[in-house]
Order: sequence, then structure tokens, then C-alpha cells
Amino acid sequence: MNIALLIAGGAGNRMGQDIPKQFMHIDGCPIIVYTMQCFQRHPDIDAIAVVCLKGWETVLKAYANQFLIDKLKWVFPGGDTGMQSIRNGIYGLRKEGCADEDLVLIHDSVRPLLSQEIISSNIATCKAYGYAITGIQCREAILESEDGFTTKTSIPRDRLIRTQTPQTFSLGNIIKVHEEANQNGIVNSVSSCTLIAEVGNGRVMHIVPGSEKNIKITTIEDLEILKALMHTFKESWIK
Repeated sequence: MNIALLIAGGAGNRMGQDIPKQFMHIDGCPIIVYTMQCFQRHPDIDAIAVVCLKGWETVLKAYANQFLIDKLKWVFPGGDTGMQSIRNGIYGLRKEGCADEDLVLIHDSVRPLLSQEIISSNIATCKAYGYAITGIQCREAILESEDGFTTKTSIPRDRLIRTQTPQTFSLGNIIKVHEEANQNGIVNSVSSCTLIAEVGNGRVMHIVPGSEKNIKITTIEDLEILKALMHTFKESWIK
């Protein structure tokens, strides 16, 4: 079984709005619904699970019913950090009877422009190699700063990857990573891929090409970019 695990446990404080960013509406539809629709449409996704911010579970289920997201099977409680939310999700799937061999596509609930091709590539790459991380080759010049205001050091960009989601693993493998992290005192890694890197033990992550359109909504500026992308269509003359 291929399961999309959407992480929606955060309050989105950096957005500075009255409701969590995942539940903000664009053109009459919540952002999290757009994200669920990406997986609802994909023929190889069997089920959707959401790790939800406390108090918003009923709202989430109501939206799923309204927008015909019938693949939503489970809703799990959010944690205090992203890592804890992911942990709640994967252990919740195990408790619900999902098998260690099932693939879990861990995805930010506020990346609503995920393409079908990226989902397919994640599934295929994980099946072939065990770990699939969506990412983009870094194109910007990168500088290092200790105080955020001054710098004198550049970092070569050729080997740098900007990671996105989904990040895909078998359920058994990602649970084992979290168990090892717990044993090593790692409690707040920023992403599944960074957690795997911190735990180590020889695991090799394979990179799936991402997209600049697969943006994560964090700020008001991101919201404006999302609106523009949703209303932009490819010109017929572009190859």
C-alpha cells in the first residue's frame, strides 16, 4: 500500500494570521484540500493520513467530505515539533495495522502544487532504492553568515540540494530511523532527510527531481506566489 502522510500539525505562527495557514482559503478552497487533491488524483496512492493541529480535526474531516477526498483514512494528533508530528503519524499508521513494507510519502500539507510526476517518481525511487528525497539542485550563490548581517565565506553550490517533500520510505524503515534517533537523543531534526543524515548508519538517500512550483507556504509572500502560480498557464509557444 502507498500512503500519503500529510503533516499539518503546526499553527503557522510565522504567517501571522488568525487561522493556521493550512486551512486558509484560496479561490474558495483550503490549502490543505488542494494538497490532498494531489494525492486523491494519483492512481497509485491508496490512502491519505493527516497529522492535524489539535482542535482542527473536525474541520479537516468536514472539508474532506465537502471536496470528496475519499482517500482520507486516518487523522492523527500533531506534535509540538515537526519531528514529533511525523513520529505521531508513522506510529499511528503502525497502530492502525499498516505493514512495514507499506510506502509512506511524508509531505508538507502546505505544498499544494505537487505534481503527479513527482509522486510517481517518489514511489518508483523508493521501491528501487529504499529512500526517496525530493530535491532541487541549488542555483543561487550561497554565503555563510554567523550573525545574519555580515559574511566573508562562500559555499560552493555544485553539491548543494534544496530539499522538498514528499520524502518517501517504507513504514518499517522510517520507524527504525526514529527509534535510533530516540536512542541517540535526537529530538528536533527539521526534516526526515536531515534526521536520516544525523542518525547515519550508512543509509543512502536517493534524490527525486523536484520543482520550483512545489513551494511551501510559510509567509504572506509565499501565499502571493501561490496565487500567481495557480492562475498562470503555460503559453502555447513555449516548448
